[in-house]
Amino acid sequence: MTHFLHRFLGRRYRELAKIWIPTVGVWGATGAVGLVWATGWQLILDWVPYNNGKFKKDN
Repeated sequence: MTHFLHRFLGRRYRELAKIWIPTVGVWGATGAVGLVWATGWQLILDWVPYNNGKFKKDN
C-alpha cells in the first residue's frame, strides 16, 4: 500500500504535504476549540476528571 502511495503521489506532493502539516494542525486545533465553544464548555469539561462534578446542579 505504501509503495502504491509513493508511486501515485510523487515526490512533489509529499513535499507539499510536509509543508502543509503545521497549517492543518493549527486549523484543526482552532476547529476543536470552536467546537468546544459552540457545544458548551461545561459539557466538554464533564469528561475531564479534575473538573468532573464541579459544575453539577443540585436538583
